[in-house]
Amino acid sequence: MTDTRRRVKVYTLNEDRQWDDRGTGHVTSGYVERLKGMSLLVRAESDGSLLLESKINPNTAYQKQQDTLIVWSEAENYDLALSFQEKAGCDEIWEKICQVQGKDPSVDITQDLVDESEEERFDDMSSPGLELPSCELSRLEEIAELVASSLPSPLRREKLALALENEGYIKKLLELFHVCEDLENIEGLHHLYEIIKGIFLLNRTALFEVMFSEECIMDVIGCLEYDPSLSQPRKHREFLTKTAKFKEVIPISDPELKQKIHQTYRVQYIQDMVLPTPSVFEENMLSTLHSFIFFNKVEIVGMLQEDEKFLTDLFAQLTDEATDEEKRQELVNFLKEFCAFSQTLQPQNRDAFFKTLSSMGILPALEVILGMDDAQVRSAATDIFSYLVEYNPSMVREFVMQEAQQNDDDILLINLIIEHMICDTDPELGGAVQLMGLLRTLVDPENMLATANKTEKTEFLGFFYKHCMHVLTAPLLANTTEEKPSKEEVLGSDKNSCFCVAGALRFKRKIIGLKDEFYNRYIMKSFLFEPVVKAFLNNGSRYNLMNSAIIEMFEFIRVEDIKSLTAHVIENYWKALEDVDYVQTFKGLKLRFEQQRERQDNPKLDSMRSILRNHRYRRDARTLEDEEEMWFNTDDEDMEDGEAVVPPSDKTKNDEDIMEPISKFMERKKLKESEEKEVLLKTNLSGRQSPSFKLSLSSGTKTNLTSQSSTTNLPGSPGSPGSPGSPGSPGSVSKSTSQTAAITTKGGLVGLVDYPDDDEEDDEDEDKEETLPLSKKAKLES
Repeated sequence: MTDTRRRVKVYTLNEDRQWDDRGTGHVTSGYVERLKGMSLLVRAESDGSLLLESKINPNTAYQKQQDTLIVWSEAENYDLALSFQEKAGCDEIWEKICQVQGKDPSVDITQDLVDESEEERFDDMSSPGLELPSCELSRLEEIAELVASSLPSPLRREKLALALENEGYIKKLLELFHVCEDLENIEGLHHLYEIIKGIFLLNRTALFEVMFSEECIMDVIGCLEYDPSLSQPRKHREFLTKTAKFKEVIPISDPELKQKIHQTYRVQYIQDMVLPTPSVFEENMLSTLHSFIFFNKVEIVGMLQEDEKFLTDLFAQLTDEATDEEKRQELVNFLKEFCAFSQTLQPQNRDAFFKTLSSMGILPALEVILGMDDAQVRSAATDIFSYLVEYNPSMVREFVMQEAQQNDDDILLINLIIEHMICDTDPELGGAVQLMGLLRTLVDPENMLATANKTEKTEFLGFFYKHCMHVLTAPLLANTTEEKPSKEEVLGSDKNSCFCVAGALRFKRKIIGLKDEFYNRYIMKSFLFEPVVKAFLNNGSRYNLMNSAIIEMFEFIRVEDIKSLTAHVIENYWKALEDVDYVQTFKGLKLRFEQQRERQDNPKLDSMRSILRNHRYRRDARTLEDEEEMWFNTDDEDMEDGEAVVPPSDKTKNDEDIMEPISKFMERKKLKESEEKEVLLKTNLSGRQSPSFKLSLSSGTKTNLTSQSSTTNLPGSPGSPGSPGSPGSPGSVSKSTSQTAAITTKGGLVGLVDYPDDDEEDDEDEDKEETLPLSKKAKLES
């Protein structure tokens, strides 16, 4: 059996002065060579990893609190705490710390918390202890002055705390409090207020344990009622004893747990309501009070979790139809407060807490409660549900998918949430907004899990659309069965109507943005563009949010070239949209559609266009789309005998559409051929011959690019084809040389070499032509 004496939780204090749980493990002490000294080591009980390795520094101030806590500071603004499961383990480690520092283990703090000046230390050396005045009515003012004067000095605070603790002074002060109240000695009561407030600022756990004990805590609160700055005393005790009454909705059999709950509530009340708002200086002096409350809450949650009978009775009564409404409301409020307590826990503890509630059936219980008529009970149940969703939405999703296999859609937990959201009677819609946020969290794909065996996104969203979407959209569908909304107040105004429609458009735009053919087929099958086009036409010439949203949707389809939707829109709605000319979106869609039809009717032309696109060098600034169209229609410089070679089409095309651009091109081609002859004549006179290139492309064959020269050149020489800067190199084409391209089809073979036209540079390079080699001429060898 594992030794639990040394079992600890490691805590660190964060920037918000809250304790963060760093893990649970077992603590030991020993010499660590790397740190050159005795150290505290905590190894995780889960995997043995090192949670803490801290050298016991001779000058560090260690504090022992509540018999099971050891707290210290490693460095500035870095506080650590070990919370022991058993007091015996805490005492053992405390003795080791005191042994290293040469201190008596009976002390609760080993060092002064802050260094003092040499003058203060010298003054205090002569008085090893602090002598308190006798606890009498006549000396209350003197005691108050002593406490106030000790607070600025850490050493004097320590000595004052030891004196108060050793002499049982606090209980004596509280006896004087009763005397002052009986005598109505207001001056004495004012002094007692200052004394008790000062004791809180000593930040000492041992003193808190006395002050917060069952016999003392109400008297301490009584002392704090007599603030000298107020004309009348507060009535905190009356509130705690008469107004705020403790109810055991489920009997608690453990007296220690019951006492801890009472104590924590009262101490929390002191911190929040009784003590004055601390200054920046005083806030740091109340850190031990924060820690006291924090660790008390951790203990309470842990003790309740371990009491299986208590939780079983709680959930049984919650779901029992025989439970009266008042009792059920008390049970729900207790469960809500119980969940609120859990928010102070660290992730590991909170995980265990919600797992326990889940195993006890909290979600089925909430389903029963949400189906009740009591609005207050439903509101509390909604708060509890929000804790569960925020903590672990996957747990809630798994539950609702499982219950769908056994129950009808109408009584599913998530559908109850939707119904309450829709039917919220609050004019401010506070509950509806809260439920909408929870629903959004549940359907958010970003927090859904994905494992090798299961994809939560697919499973839950599929479930939601099948079992819940009809409930969510029912009010919208019911209100729009006619040409106009049956309830005008739902929309309220033309502006609100526009926003509602634009919201629906935004949703549809998101779907289209996925570019998923599954969704596109559904949109086309159900003709879901019809209401969009109707809304666009009914909007007329008004330039508003709806107008912009619709145009942007169609523009996205055009730019992204979503072929299926383009064809669907033009085939079904072009007649209605063809007159819209203040934007080019719809005409652009029509052009896209025609290009698609053209490719479908002429698949070989589409194939050839792909070849040209992939192998053509580009230098001009025209857009890709315009370049493709120009090449497709006119860029056939390779035609033999002045005739264009056009692949056969499956459908007869308009001859004028085909011949008009070709005729224009042939006129330009004749001019270029005459210029080329002049260039060839000049270059032949130079006695040089241009290398020839071969490029053969055919289906199933490999592309070959070879360079041949009639003369032999040394590698790397100025005339070598392999030299990057040589005239014959494939990488350096003379700008002044007019290029030609040849395209032929024979036996399934296609050959192509193409260089861009450089007519605009001919004039400026004319003087260099005589020194350049022959222009490269493409030759196709079959």
